[in-house]
Amino acid sequence: MSVRKLLMIIYRCCIVAFIALVVVATLTGLPLAWVWLPAALAVAIALGMSRKARAEQAGRPPAVEVDAPVAGRWSALNSPADKVPSHGTHGYGQTYAIDIVAEPEGLPETKDASRPGSRPASRPAFRWLWPVVRSSRDFPAFGAPLLAVADATVVRATDGQRDHLSRNSLPALVYLMLVEAAVREMAGATRITGNHIVLDLGDGTYAMYAHLQRGSLAVREGDRVRAGQQLARCGNSGNSTEPHVHFQLMDGPDLDTARGIPFRWRGIGVPRNREPFTAGEPALPA
Repeated sequence: MSVRKLLMIIYRCCIVAFIALVVVATLTGLPLAWVWLPAALAVAIALGMSRKARAEQAGRPPAVEVDAPVAGRWSALNSPADKVPSHGTHGYGQTYAIDIVAEPEGLPETKDASRPGSRPASRPAFRWLWPVVRSSRDFPAFGAPLLAVADATVVRATDGQRDHLSRNSLPALVYLMLVEAAVREMAGATRITGNHIVLDLGDGTYAMYAHLQRGSLAVREGDRVRAGQQLARCGNSGNSTEPHVHFQLMDGPDLDTARGIPFRWRGIGVPRNREPFTAGEPALPA
């Protein structure tokens, strides 16, 4: 076991211990010094790992060019073209990760929302209060095909977690940040990414797709896939505010120890935040 992996395990144990001690202190009057000890250790581990990750990324490696993981019209969120680390952390190999959401304006709306190929005509806007949550099927990204970015081998593929309701209102977002995200952090990377696929592209480069739709896998671990082959469908599992694609390149298959690698999508580059782009031809799930 690597030192980085061991530190991640200790970090999660400290968070669990902190919450448990808060409960014990509330019930028994345990001294606060004991309560804050695991929290302080968790913060120290997080800061130390972040400092080491920044040092490792000081000499930015060259970007690896791959195909886009989707087809059709999309736009970027949390893009490494605007900020590095793009998601505010180097953890879980996310240094150069990107989120993208479907923006199918101008494409025909499919009326039957029960069919896999259905898609709304536009993406619902963020609401301050109401509706608090929405169904995943209200978002055009839900069910969109996810494509292999290169010839690769599938080294991890899971799709058993549920697709939850959206978190795109202020009350739902507060709940996500204060409660749900903390619980998922304690549970580990799998609960944060939700259903996900990791591809081995060769030469020490791995691609990870997160938040897949439950039950949508079209491949299994060990399969050899070709560039452009459908792998799964976009969903809303894991630590996600709405159906979207989280994509990243990294130097290993273990999210606890992987370091991020910059990418460029062939013919597109790296879209900036809110920048629309079109990849290939608009496609719907098979």
